[in-house]
Amino acid sequence: MAVIIEVKVIPSSGKFGFVVDKAGLLKCFLKSAPEKGLANKELVKGISKLLGVPQKNVDILTGEIVRNKRIKIETDLEQAEVLKLLGVELQKSLLM
Repeated sequence: MAVIIEVKVIPSSGKFGFVVDKAGLLKCFLKSAPEKGLANKELVKGISKLLGVPQKNVDILTGEIVRNKRIKIETDLEQAEVLKLLGVELQKSLLM
């Protein structure tokens, strides 16, 4: 089963973590700069670690070179469980 989430990344923020902003959008703060794919690698690695899935199961569907991304996660977890493990509350606007 796959879960797809939309996330806006904030590179070079000095920390890693997920939050839901006032508009209900999922944001991910990244330590890495958006150069040479480092921020994308950190995003995939971070999601993989938080969810306990291999990095190969986390795929950036759209947004390789922009901040707004659609992420596909191959997992047996439900969408609500994925968002909980990412540290955010369930928001219907985040689910695809």
